[in-house]
Amino acid sequence: MDEGLRQIVAVLAVAMLVALGARRLALPYTVGLVVAGAAIAATRPDFGLTLTHDAIFDLILPPLLFEAAVTLRWSDLRRDLAPIALLATLGTAVAAALIAAVMTVLAGWPLPAALLFGALIAATDPVAIIAMFKDNGVEGRLRRLVEAESLFNDGAAAVLFVMALAFAQDVGGARSAADVWLSIVRIGVGGALVGTAVGGLAIAAAWRTSEHMIEAALTMIAAYGSFLAAEYVHVSGVLAVVTTGLIMGNLGLLAAQERSYMSRRGREFVLDFWEFAAFFANSAVFLLIGVNVAHMTWRAHAFWPLLLAIAASLAARAVTVYPLAMAFWPTRWKITLGEQHVLWWGGLRGALALALALALPPDLPLRDDIVFITFGVVAFSIVAQGLTMPMLLRRLGFVDKRDEH
Repeated sequence: MDEGLRQIVAVLAVAMLVALGARRLALPYTVGLVVAGAAIAATRPDFGLTLTHDAIFDLILPPLLFEAAVTLRWSDLRRDLAPIALLATLGTAVAAALIAAVMTVLAGWPLPAALLFGALIAATDPVAIIAMFKDNGVEGRLRRLVEAESLFNDGAAAVLFVMALAFAQDVGGARSAADVWLSIVRIGVGGALVGTAVGGLAIAAAWRTSEHMIEAALTMIAAYGSFLAAEYVHVSGVLAVVTTGLIMGNLGLLAAQERSYMSRRGREFVLDFWEFAAFFANSAVFLLIGVNVAHMTWRAHAFWPLLLAIAASLAARAVTVYPLAMAFWPTRWKITLGEQHVLWWGGLRGALALALALALPPDLPLRDDIVFITFGVVAFSIVAQGLTMPMLLRRLGFVDKRDEH
């Protein structure tokens, strides 16, 4: 108990110091955390904290996804639902296929391993993107496009990963194409249904109280409960918690007072509570990414595949973003070229990719290489793209230089 408390306090202390230092140096907070984590691992090999699949899935992802979804207005989402849905579904599938093709043809990986890697690395990560936009004060349609697409393509990537894993383990080829499509529908629709049910139950319970503490507790139960319930019945936990957040946010936190199931004080308290919960989870995951990258055993034979994976991830994102966005050019959903540049270069990878990689069975061929390369791609994404995103946003006019701190 004392050791766990010490580690929590250590994470908070480091997060505060990095936040102050990043603000003073005008650097992205997430990049500072990764660098700080690597420095801690280099000087304190016995730091004790490490990233695991369970830690990311059960502790870190639910609050981050819920906080992002609960503040996303349905009216805003509906306004750009067509491009968001296309980028999150078809875009993610195409990106995964392109990455898998590169790893198969150029790196010589077997197709099952390449498909698994393509599925887990294709989705952009809302954790990294939301933190970056908050750091730079990006608001409006651009933020809505990037955040909403990253939320939903996480769900799409999680479904693709389950299918790729089933393919990799289906040695005899017993599964038909119909079985695969039925599984995709079951996992995706099932996750949304679980999220709807949990959100509805939480709203019904909240209507019976006006105590802000109880209202906040109900949102926490809903966030973690939807995720765990969905995983228990083998459907998408990511889609479940996103659906729960959208329902509870739009019917309560973001609704007009007379139509909200929450008291005024409860709404204010809950928003502040989830902002802090997301900040803490955010700090923990990026700090531990740095710690884990520094602790990883160097795999010299995987250096070439790592370079290929980085290039393939960027190229696949470009190949999906620009053509799909251009399809909306003559419509009311037009995405400007500047917004397309941000959608491409802002496609950071993060916690979900790591969680999926760490979930791979120990006996899977190339499992250790996939984990190593995933950490490498995520580290490059956060540091290289994260450091240059503020400059790109300023260059494209999305951040007013007068607003810099």
